Amino acid sequence: METVSTNKAFGGVQGVYTHASAETGTEMTFSVFVPEHAPGTKLPVLWYLSGLTCTHANVTEKGEFRRACAEHGVIFVAPDTSPRGDDVPDDEGYDFGKGAGFYVDATQEPWSANFRMRSYIETELPAVIAEHFPADMARQGITGHSMGGHGALTIALRDPSRFRSVSAFAPIVSPLNCPWGEKALTGYIGADRAAWREYDACALIEDGARLPDLLVDQGTADGFLEGQLKTHLLEEACAKAGQPATIRMQEGYDHSYYFISSFMAEHIGWHAERLK
Repeated sequence: METVSTNKAFGGVQGVYTHASAETGTEMTFSVFVPEHAPGTKLPVLWYLSGLTCTHANVTEKGEFRRACAEHGVIFVAPDTSPRGDDVPDDEGYDFGKGAGFYVDATQEPWSANFRMRSYIETELPAVIAEHFPADMARQGITGHSMGGHGALTIALRDPSRFRSVSAFAPIVSPLNCPWGEKALTGYIGADRAAWREYDACALIEDGARLPDLLVDQGTADGFLEGQLKTHLLEEACAKAGQPATIRMQEGYDHSYYFISSFMAEHIGWHAERLK
């Protein structure tokens, strides 16, 4: 791991780091905020997965999470959304290829060599965090925005024993039923829609996956709500399955970081309660 930058913030350290990823075959960049803490103390970890077109930098610069993380003593980890580099395949669309890894392990050429974001987030980067930071890996939570909300929900539903808390901002709740998901999963996984179900939060809940609870905030003025996000499908899946969920429609908020930052501190407090 190499350090790109560090800055003192709210008594703690905001860092940006790179490392050579075996999963993606590329250099990967991520950011970590470590609150001020007593020497030898291990702190809980909150993962934040970003949305389409984003890197680690979007939430690091605009997410307004550090004050709350410092208050609650929570490490905040923000990975990139895809592999990067001149040798990595890409697509002309913003919703596929670089910046749009969808947190899956691709099986289709040419994507399968590099686009292994599921394994990167689930296995490789946690090992890096555990080695280099004062992280209590027995106390992990996960959240994310849009495509990253999809990632947070599906990763947690597939491995509920890893996470004590799960939330999302404006998540893609059912890639099986939206254009973003259909394009990404067809390209990365192939045409067999049955293979997509492990990457669809609603399908995972229908198939028996459960979490202790989950929190979702969605803006009513989000331009992607009706065509891509379809929050009502998650509400219906949770209600039918008896999955506890707090799904809040926030009046007048859009899809931007103005929305995310408005509720970030509340989400961090919600996670912190469950990570004690």
